[in-house]
Amino acid sequence: MSLTQLTRKETNPPLAQLSAAIRIPDKNLAFAHFGGGCFWCLEAAFEQFGGVGDVESGYAGGRIENPTYAQVSSGHTGHAEVVRVPYDRTVVAYRELLDIFFAIHDPTTKDAQGPDHGSQYRSIILVQTEEEKERAHRHIRAIAPDWERPIVTEIVSLERFWVAESEHQNFFARNPNIPYCQSVVAPKVTKVRAKYGNKLKGASKN
Repeated sequence: MSLTQLTRKETNPPLAQLSAAIRIPDKNLAFAHFGGGCFWCLEAAFEQFGGVGDVESGYAGGRIENPTYAQVSSGHTGHAEVVRVPYDRTVVAYRELLDIFFAIHDPTTKDAQGPDHGSQYRSIILVQTEEEKERAHRHIRAIAPDWERPIVTEIVSLERFWVAESEHQNFFARNPNIPYCQSVVAPKVTKVRAKYGNKLKGASKN
């Protein structure tokens, strides 16, 4: 996202703030790591889902330690903007998180998502186990026929996740009125709400 797109626009936000994060018992806690465009979008989308805790925006896949937003945005560190998704494995499956990930970004565009361009916006899944790696590959094989172009999503081992600066955390919930959130983040949030309505936080289980 461009910092020039952060100018506030005085209109009513199209969506209410996101549901509060849940507390996950340690014995059920697992983490997934995804990158696919601006991390504000991914954070806002995943955080609505039932069984998902407080999603963090950050950086991974690069060459230097403790990178800053400015360094990553230069495209010279090799990092991608990613999110760390804590989830309750007894409530939500890794497969469902993969479903959401591929529903809210275009995995066929290399180093770009919508208005955002650069290697930091590449489509990437960072795995921690061989099981996650195989599930990610299997998922891509299954959905490949649904896309007109080849899927270019990287699947790599997670070496280190660096938490982004505080101003990037819970960005959509805190800044729903800015033009970028209204035009780019909000449609992704709306898509998740429409597609997974009965699996969102606070949804009726009847």
